[in-house]
Amino acid sequence: MKKLTTIILAGASALAFTSCAEPNGPNTQRGAVAGGLGGAVLGGIIGHQSGRGLEGAAIGGAAGAGAGALYGNAQDQEQRRRYNNGY
Repeated sequence: MKKLTTIILAGASALAFTSCAEPNGPNTQRGAVAGGLGGAVLGGIIGHQSGRGLEGAAIGGAAGAGAGALYGNAQDQEQRRRYNNGY
């Protein structure tokens, strides 16, 4: 039960971090949310192995949200380039 609580709290933390960011486009926002949730889950699992599940989930969520937002932003910029060039 404690592990499930840790994962739920980590997911809520990841959403809190990602919802404050001002997205440049829909892919940026989706990438931040997906990366934050995925990072929180993986960080929670890895952190649980060392006895620090909540800390691992928080760090994983923040890192995942940042990486997901960067990837989503790159997709948004590519779509803008294609739209502006008439592809």
